Amino acid sequence: MAADPAAADASAGDLPAFPGDLPAFAVQLRRMHGEVGRVIQQYAARQNLHATDVQALAAILDAPEPMTPTRLRALLGLTSGAVTACVDRLERAGHVRRVREDSDRRVVHLYYAADARAAARTHFRPLADALRRAGADFDDHELAVALRFLTALNDALAQVPGEPVGR
Repeated sequence: MAADPAAADASAGDLPAFPGDLPAFAVQLRRMHGEVGRVIQQYAARQNLHATDVQALAAILDAPEPMTPTRLRALLGLTSGAVTACVDRLERAGHVRRVREDSDRRVVHLYYAADARAAARTHFRPLADALRRAGADFDDHELAVALRFLTALNDALAQVPGEPVGR
């Protein structure tokens, strides 16, 4: 990343200029990613999971509707074999349940197991506590703007092309 904001904006082509301090935002986002990643790695190690397994658990937890292996494959950018191996590991370890849909037995839904969810909640409580401490100095409007920015950033990041990791 360019250290000079003007250089960073110039390399963006036809994108709008970033109105803030782009390098400072990039540094803080990398720092946040590193801190959250550290806690996730600790959880993975304590649960004898792969980092991909923890990503799968988060995707299952955050899904607005029951997750399927096909959607999980697309979200994580894995091959079908890699997703099958991941779900097998998570099921054997008691983290997820596979449930066949009643109306179409070919459809499999993945659910985060209640006991495993409680263990994750306990492990990740310090992240929620840190969020509460950090947010205490901001009013509702400021937090709404921050949430809107993070949502827009995640939506934009989801559009960045990439190669499947399982290949």
